[in-house]
Amino acid sequence: MSTDFYGDILAASGSYKFLLNGKWLESSSGKTVPILNPATNQTAYTVQACTREEVDAVFEGAKKAQKAWARTPLWKRAEYLHKVDGLMKANAQPMADALVKEVAKGAKDSLTEVIRSGDLISYTAEEGVRWLGEGQMLMSDSFPGQDRSKICLASKVPLGVVLAVPPFNYPVNLAVSKIAPALMAGNTVVLKPPTQGAVAATHMVQAFHKAGLPPGVLNLVTGKGSEIGDYLTTHPLVNCISFTGGDTGIAICKKAAMVPIQMELGGKDVCIVCEDADLDLAAKNIVKGGFSYSGQRCTAVKLVLALESIADELVAKVKKGVDALSVGAPEDNAAITPVISKSSADFIEGLVKDAEAKGAKLLQPYKREGNLIWPLLIDHVTPDMRLAWEEPFGPVVPVVRVKSVEEAIDHCNANNLALQGCVFTRDVDAAIRISDAMETGTVQVNSAPARGPDHYPFQGFRDSGIGSQGIKNSLAMMVKIKSTVLNLPQPSYTMG
Repeated sequence: MSTDFYGDILAASGSYKFLLNGKWLESSSGKTVPILNPATNQTAYTVQACTREEVDAVFEGAKKAQKAWARTPLWKRAEYLHKVDGLMKANAQPMADALVKEVAKGAKDSLTEVIRSGDLISYTAEEGVRWLGEGQMLMSDSFPGQDRSKICLASKVPLGVVLAVPPFNYPVNLAVSKIAPALMAGNTVVLKPPTQGAVAATHMVQAFHKAGLPPGVLNLVTGKGSEIGDYLTTHPLVNCISFTGGDTGIAICKKAAMVPIQMELGGKDVCIVCEDADLDLAAKNIVKGGFSYSGQRCTAVKLVLALESIADELVAKVKKGVDALSVGAPEDNAAITPVISKSSADFIEGLVKDAEAKGAKLLQPYKREGNLIWPLLIDHVTPDMRLAWEEPFGPVVPVVRVKSVEEAIDHCNANNLALQGCVFTRDVDAAIRISDAMETGTVQVNSAPARGPDHYPFQGFRDSGIGSQGIKNSLAMMVKIKSTVLNLPQPSYTMG
């Protein structure tokens, strides 16, 4: 660790601090939260277990700082963000190393996440200067019955204090995707990172701190979600919640009352493979899309819906790709690394055993060591199996054989999870028709589902989310419209 850049985030005890009003502090609770290395199930780090009183102080500091931050010129906010980008990239390795140990992400992919996050921050700064700087002027006489006596000036103003809650699988990238638009729009931010991923997020927050942000503009709270989660999301000083995760997000929505919310939740992303598809291309994307980061991505291929006529050939090609995947430690950049926790591994195993008991065919032997599950392609999955509907969030790809494209679309639309999907066909007209019929947030044509590029709109339907992300959409989420109406004096004369 670079002592000059990261030294003040670490307490003498070895535990990582939290950030309140520009100061790195230890919690008055005297307690810490252990972060387990998924590969060893041993404690890799500890972070502060913040109290409710400290949560109050964080929100009060953020609220106090917000008005001055909102008056900071757009160009100046952008200048801060560009500086953060440079600092993150110059000090990326400790962030990447933490990702390897906390969430078992491959070393190469961990570093890529940090660099991509810096790019997202700078792009947000540029887009924010342009889009946030635009207003609108409306004249009253464009509405029937009105004369030209009023002018409406519509402007974009910040919401206030934004609570940002990213997930374990992308604790840096999905944190900055919330933080950068919120700050650029003139809000202040309270960040609650996931427990697994909190240290990487702490390193990331240090880049914002070192960039010279005014105290209270960005704050970091750590602790167990079970102890302070509800207190954070229902706090009276919260003006917006941006959350990425699973079922917890639905509970937050029910408690959020009038607070604007941006939710990216679970996905059961289907891959429809048509009879005319390029099967080599489809197989390559199924392997990459289904097994990257051990399938622990909201945009992973979670279910293949293959037309019966090509299913045998497709499955054989996918099996060949799965059999070639490396399995091992994230430090060695293995394709398949341990999943995040024992509870996650147990859940995945339950889905596999349910499918096997009901007649599905496992094309590789089921093998598990601790949290490490070897990749599995499971054929002949049927709608009565849990794997046909539930999200494993692990290195398991089920295949359902369908008689028609319509059957595939019906299965896609019957699931309450509707984040992304993809379709493989050589017929562009068919691709558009199928995409139009799939009731899901994004459909990729001839490629696996993917979140980025980060400026693309990104959203889920039904239980997969509320609101749209992507840089411009997130900027729009972080503001409200204010109208100032000028009432013009009427002339005392008439035009001849």
